[in-house]
Amino acid sequence: MDIDWKSLPFGYIKTDYNVRTYFRDGKWGSLELSSSEHVDIHIAATSLHYGQEAFEGMKAFMGKDGKIRLFRWEENAKRMQMSARGILMAEVPIEVFKKAILKVVRMNKRFVPPYGSGASLYIRPVLFGTGAEVGVKPADEYLFMVFVTPVGPYFKEGFRPVKMLLTKEFDRAAPQGTGRFKVGGNYAASLTSMKKAHEKGFANVLFLDSKEKKYIDECGPANFFGIKNNTYITPKSDSILPSITNMSLITLAEDMGLKTERRPVEESELGTFEEVGACGTAAVISPIGQIVDDETGKEFNYGTEPGPISTKLYNKLIAIQTGDEEDKFGWVEVVE
Repeated sequence: MDIDWKSLPFGYIKTDYNVRTYFRDGKWGSLELSSSEHVDIHIAATSLHYGQEAFEGMKAFMGKDGKIRLFRWEENAKRMQMSARGILMAEVPIEVFKKAILKVVRMNKRFVPPYGSGASLYIRPVLFGTGAEVGVKPADEYLFMVFVTPVGPYFKEGFRPVKMLLTKEFDRAAPQGTGRFKVGGNYAASLTSMKKAHEKGFANVLFLDSKEKKYIDECGPANFFGIKNNTYITPKSDSILPSITNMSLITLAEDMGLKTERRPVEESELGTFEEVGACGTAAVISPIGQIVDDETGKEFNYGTEPGPISTKLYNKLIAIQTGDEEDKFGWVEVVE
């Protein structure tokens, strides 16, 4: 196996195995190990026609002690159950979720990037409707599958400030819609705006709320946070995905002595923050150096280097994930 671990993109590389289980006749079947990268699916499957699909993103890390660690997998399991309830799919039991991710990591152990490479093993659980329906209704059969692939940083810049385009032209999710669920439709809705941002030289898009175009919503495929007056502030909204990384950063910020606020954050506040960033599983923290309003051209600048608090939070979270620091919160599970 010839992989340049330090130069990995955030993309797909074939690994040895994936794990699958089917929901049929009202119950989940046994876990199946597969080396195929393909799925045989009915032409009338609800996932193809009516968007019955949800997924998760997680990472496994190699520690300097040679042990593989998973980070807060149970929160991913619970969030996938919430997504399933949101679009009427069969929920994957937490124990089934756990067995699947442990099995797929163990079976692909040789693809876990080495300690110190800056790379990790990305774990992608996905749940979708396989049952055939032509009318608009939930399926009666589902497939839960987990595959893995080694990845490098989500943004090619790594832990460096990126530029974001603030857009009022596009909506990511409707109020009271599916924004808080991790379903594919939300990401499909963001592709056009993301393409526009990339063409203009930006890393991604900062969305405002769809109703009033007044409050900060998602930050591309991640949560937004801002820091000022020794306070970690992140938006509260029913259309924002509840990020496990953000939840963890709030806990770490409080542990470091910062105040924390989860509340509606107006666009007009952007100029008052000392540091801003995007956070999620893929990037952990991506510091934001500049936000440009696509409509007015107004710029908000936060410096060319990551801010001190963002840096401290990033280093602390990475250290816990890789086992370099004590996990006093009980977030990490070693894969035996």
